[in-house]
Amino acid sequence: MTEHTARPSSLIHTVYGEFVRRLGGWISIADLIALMAELDVDAPAVRSAISRLKKAGTLLQERRDGTGTGAAGGAGTGYRLAPAMDPVFEEGDRRIFHSLEPAALSDGWVVAVFSVPESARAHRHTLRSRLSWLGFGNAAPGVWLAPARLLPDARRLLERLGLDGYVHLFLSAEYAGFTDLRAAVAGWWDLPAIEAQYAAFTDEWRPAAAGLPGRGAGPGPAAAFRAYVPMLTQWRRLPYLDPGLPEPLLPADWNAVAARAVFTELHALLAGPSLRHVELVTGLSAAGRRPEEPR
Repeated sequence: MTEHTARPSSLIHTVYGEFVRRLGGWISIADLIALMAELDVDAPAVRSAISRLKKAGTLLQERRDGTGTGAAGGAGTGYRLAPAMDPVFEEGDRRIFHSLEPAALSDGWVVAVFSVPESARAHRHTLRSRLSWLGFGNAAPGVWLAPARLLPDARRLLERLGLDGYVHLFLSAEYAGFTDLRAAVAGWWDLPAIEAQYAAFTDEWRPAAAGLPGRGAGPGPAAAFRAYVPMLTQWRRLPYLDPGLPEPLLPADWNAVAARAVFTELHALLAGPSLRHVELVTGLSAAGRRPEEPR
């Protein structure tokens, strides 16, 4: 596990998002417990996290009969991703694996203005937290903005949560004053907090990237899995918090560049062997390939 130990539910989320979706969307609880044990998560913690994810509507329990080479033979009681999670994970793929390079200042901004009646005040916190999670900055009470290219993500999120009726979205071509825009941006986003998370990621994983072989056999499947899942779990939050602000508005020596380079290198080295390991443990396979066949 990493120095910044992830919660079992976050690790399970990563396992489903990166591997189980490619293997049909279902995994037996026995195989999941076996995989999580390699990440130092014991069976009671796995079952507790699964219970919470099931209650939240992320996972659906399903029993299967079948044959296979995994610990549970591809059969038994397990959990499938709920259909409603498909767009959530697809959006995650776009943000996590296609990390945002800085936007062009000329592209403009998307502005979200919301007004929530007192009778629905609980939605205010949801709107604030979800817009922040997407990378929006808070310019004033009820006024949030982000680079214009985040408009599609914002529309999908608000519609999916049923909050679109409270929000007006605008596209603005340019900033017209009066405060210096770079100074204003520094107040709308907590850039030092984002930099601190990038620094923590780089400090944690740059030594791992330097120590992994990039040629020849590379890391074995089990070793790759044990490194890749915690690394990806720590990384996947960052592309959401970082809005991809235009370069002229960023602090000098913006450390996202170094963090992205570390992630890209480790992803290239570890993703394939990690999937191979999950296939071997579960007896499931991606794209109709038998688990024992080489990639």
